Amino acid sequence: MAAWQVNRFPFVFPFLLLVSLFTGTVLTLFIGERLLRPFRHLTQATDEIASGNFDVRLEGSGRVREVVQLNRSFNEMARELGSIESLRADFINSIFHEFRTPIASISGFAKRLKRDSITEEQRNEYLDIIISECERLTKLSGNILLLSSLENTERVTERAKYSLDEQLRRALLLFEPLFQKKGLEVAVSLKAVNIFANEEMLHHLWINLLSNAVKFTPDGGKVEVTLASDYQRAVVSISDTGIGMDEGVKRHIFDKLYQNDKSRATEGNGLGLSLVQRILELENGSIEVESELGKGSSFTVSLPIRI
Repeated sequence: MAAWQVNRFPFVFPFLLLVSLFTGTVLTLFIGERLLRPFRHLTQATDEIASGNFDVRLEGSGRVREVVQLNRSFNEMARELGSIESLRADFINSIFHEFRTPIASISGFAKRLKRDSITEEQRNEYLDIIISECERLTKLSGNILLLSSLENTERVTERAKYSLDEQLRRALLLFEPLFQKKGLEVAVSLKAVNIFANEEMLHHLWINLLSNAVKFTPDGGKVEVTLASDYQRAVVSISDTGIGMDEGVKRHIFDKLYQNDKSRATEGNGLGLSLVQRILELENGSIEVESELGKGSSFTVSLPIRI
């Protein structure tokens, strides 16, 4: 009996070895499947994102903490990409609308000019409208290109020391014809301040803020410009007695192509304050807005002097 058991051992060992290998293989496949399943889902979801589907989401629960965190991060990324894509689509649609309106106006009035029955007064009026719409298109194109350039700029290198108060005076002189045309009272108080910054970018900033002040201030109103400093920061305030804004409008004024006064949309393109905000981001500056509907607005810009 003992001899039979001894002779049987060589057969038992390979059998046990085969059973162990089979069991190990099955367990490995089972565990591997469970471990790899989340990564397969992630790969499939990534392919969906690549094809333009930003609505795909991964399950945010599970036993493995790292996998749960990975899924949550993926879902957050998908939401952000979807938001960016939505903003991009809205921006393109808005740009299309902004270009289509003046182009249609130019086409319409150009066709009217071909009529033999129009008077000289009408001809001049139509020509003035065409010129105005062409200027609007030029300004819109310039603002789009400038904003695109600034959004792709991470660091400003072309900075120099210059007189900020003199720059503001030159900007105000550019608006002198409009001040006189609308009969606006202009109050100016500028402290002598030198600043180390990009002069061209800040020029665009002042032009946009002054343009808004003139645009939204009725005839006979007042525009006030002040400049002060505390040797670390320069503070410029541009105030007006214009139509003002409510809290709902204030929340959106820095959005691209946002226009509150739709009846006067031909006077601007809704990109000015987006440019202002981006310039201040690049110059490490800030802006505060105070406004009350029917009582005017005040934009206060703070910039580091860096001398």
